Amino acid sequence: MTDLRGLVVRWQRGWGVARGVAPASDVGGGLRVHCRQNGREVEYFAHGGADLDGLAKLVLQEEVVTWLTVVSDEPSRAAAALEAGGLVLLKRAEQLMTVDLRAHPRREPPAPYRVETQVEDGRIAVEVIDGEGAVGASGTAGLSGPDATADKIGTVPEHRRRGLGSVVMSALAGAAIAEGAENGILIASEDGQHLYSALGWRPVAEVLIAARPGTVYPT
Repeated sequence: MTDLRGLVVRWQRGWGVARGVAPASDVGGGLRVHCRQNGREVEYFAHGGADLDGLAKLVLQEEVVTWLTVVSDEPSRAAAALEAGGLVLLKRAEQLMTVDLRAHPRREPPAPYRVETQVEDGRIAVEVIDGEGAVGASGTAGLSGPDATADKIGTVPEHRRRGLGSVVMSALAGAAIAEGAENGILIASEDGQHLYSALGWRPVAEVLIAARPGTVYPT
C-alpha cells in the first residue's frame, strides 16, 4: 500500500524548493504553506485519510485566499468530505505521479534546438532553446534527499508537437540523477498526464483542490 501521507510530504518539500517558498508547517494531519502563488496566498496539503473536516475549518478561518489540496486514492469520498466541511471543489482533474528516475527515457533535442540546464540551491532549471535563441520549452525540479519534484513543465504554443516536453523531462531526470536523486514525483495536469505516462510515470492518486465558496481557480 502506498504511503500517501509520506508521499505528500515528500512532494511538497521538493515543490517548495522548486518554487522557492518557505518550509511548510505541520498542522496535524496536513501541511500549511504561506506560498504566495497564482490564485492563492496560503495552501494546505493533505492526504485523503486526514481529518479533512478539521482542515476545512482551518481553511475557512484564513483571512486570505487559501486552497486545500488533497491527494487521495478515494477521491469521491474525499470530495464529499471537503464539501461537507463547507468548501467547494475548484479542480479534480490532476494526478500525483511517480517514476524511478534511473529508468527514465532519454530524449535528445531535435535540430536546431539545444538544452540548457542550471542547478542552484537544490533547484534544477531546464530550457530548450531554438536556433534563434528563443525558449521553446522549460521546466524545473526541486531536490529533497533522494526525491526530485518536477514542476512547471511547459512548451511555448508555436513550438509544440516537436517532442520538446519529453526533452525537458529527460534533462530534468538526468540532472536529478547527477545530484543523487532516484525518485521522481509530480502533480500532473490533465494535459500533461499523457506525456508523463508515455515516459513511464505511474499515477498514484487523484488530486483535489478545494477552497471557500466564491474562490475562483486561475485561468
